[in-house]
Amino acid sequence: MQTNPGAASRMAMVGGSTVRIGELAGLGRPSEDRVVTTDRAVIVLDGVSTVTDDHPRGGWYADTLGSSIAELLTRETDMDLRQVLATAIGTVADNHALVPGTSPASTVAIVRRRANQIEAAVLGDSPVIVIGRDGSVHPLRDDRLAVLVDAQPQAREYHDLLRAGHGFGERHRHILKELRGFQGGVVNRPGGYWIAEGVPAAGLNAITASWPAADLAEIVIATDGISAGVEEYELYSWQELAHACREDGPHAVADAIDLAEREDPSGKLWPRYKVADDKTLVWWPLHRPTGGGR
Repeated sequence: MQTNPGAASRMAMVGGSTVRIGELAGLGRPSEDRVVTTDRAVIVLDGVSTVTDDHPRGGWYADTLGSSIAELLTRETDMDLRQVLATAIGTVADNHALVPGTSPASTVAIVRRRANQIEAAVLGDSPVIVIGRDGSVHPLRDDRLAVLVDAQPQAREYHDLLRAGHGFGERHRHILKELRGFQGGVVNRPGGYWIAEGVPAAGLNAITASWPAADLAEIVIATDGISAGVEEYELYSWQELAHACREDGPHAVADAIDLAEREDPSGKLWPRYKVADDKTLVWWPLHRPTGGGR
């Protein structure tokens, strides 16, 4: 297996706090995850490429959409986050002649500090995890696609295939292609799931929440390459992951999850779509916890 150089680490000032960011590409290609910050907000995107290479890739789309969202958040400071998403999706689609169903796509997670509130919106499987000063955990996630996919017989088949030790072979790729075809029939429509792509209405269907900032200790924003380490591999609880971010940095968490995947290269222990996904993790401290939760 290829040698991984380790996750990159950087920081940004957001809402008066030092936000720490860890980023690690998956195997053999540049990451399509992106993090964009403004003076009051963090935007995390996980780009999804088209099947063919003759269209713009997911990383390009995540870059372009993230910049559009950041510009709107800076200019329209009171705009509802769902409207921000819808407007930005529409602007990018119009400016680049993107056609629904053939354009690249992206998950989006936005967290904004506005006055004494923390506001968040998620579209797709990049969750926001808010941890209270008392150690309580408040997840904001969009599971609509996962629920639909898990109900398909192919989902059970590829899990069984990997657990039996057949690895990420041709049959695995064929099953994922079938699941991708299923997803194409239910994307950005009522009763299906919503994702940033070429349909502005997707933004209006984002899942949102808000909390008093004074009640919160820290915020974690992750792409699914990180959340799998908690929700599928059970390497951390969300409190433990936040503590690891505080003590070692988000980049160290990304490296630890990546190492666990590399020690299960055939997916037998943890059946999944690919050997190692892109990993992006943002840790935003607001207050030190006063209770448990470590």
